[in-house]
Amino acid sequence: MRPRAEKEAQLRQRACVFWFFGLSGAGKSTLAIQLERQLAEQGFVAHLLDGDNVRTGLNRGLGFSDADRTENIRRVAEVAKLFVDAGLVVLCSFITPLRAHRQLAQEIIGTADFVPIFVDASFETCAGRDPKGLYAKAKAGQIASFSGQGSPFEPPAADEAVFRVATEQVSPAQASAALWSFALPRVRAGSVA
Repeated sequence: MRPRAEKEAQLRQRACVFWFFGLSGAGKSTLAIQLERQLAEQGFVAHLLDGDNVRTGLNRGLGFSDADRTENIRRVAEVAKLFVDAGLVVLCSFITPLRAHRQLAQEIIGTADFVPIFVDASFETCAGRDPKGLYAKAKAGQIASFSGQGSPFEPPAADEAVFRVATEQVSPAQASAALWSFALPRVRAGSVA
C-alpha cells in the first residue's frame, strides 16, 4: 500500500476531515456542499459524507437511539479515516449531538486530521427554517428522539477547540467566506494545520 504522504503529494493537498456538527437546519450540509464546490474549483479532491448518503446504505439499519447514534458516528468516522488515508479531504455533516460522539470521531480519525466545525443556530431558528419538516414532525410527536427536543444536543464546551459558524448571525455568503478562509490553509499541500 502506498503511503498517505505519496497520495497527498500526487493530489497536491493535505488530507483532513472537516466535521460539521449542529442542530438539524443549522446549515451544516449547505456549508459543506459549498465548501466541497469551492475546493473542487481550486483543484482539490474532496468527498462529502452526510446523513442522506450514509443512512441509505452503510447505516441503513440504524435508528436514532443513543446506541444507534453512537454506531452511526463510529462507522462514519471509520470511513472518513479511510478517505484521509487515501489523501482526500473529507467533509462530514452530522448533528453529532453529544460531546462523547465528537470525541469518538476525533479518536478514530486522529486529532491532527479532525477539524470540528460547529454550525451554530438556536433551536428556534432551526425550527423556523425546518427544511425537511422534521421540527414539525417532532412537535407533532412523530419523532421521539429529536436532537434538541426529547434528545439532548450538547454545544461545544468552552475548552473544545472548534471553528464556529453562527449561521443566524451572518448571511450565507459571509458564513461561506469565513469557512473558506479557515479551511483553505488546512488543505494546501505543505501547510501545517
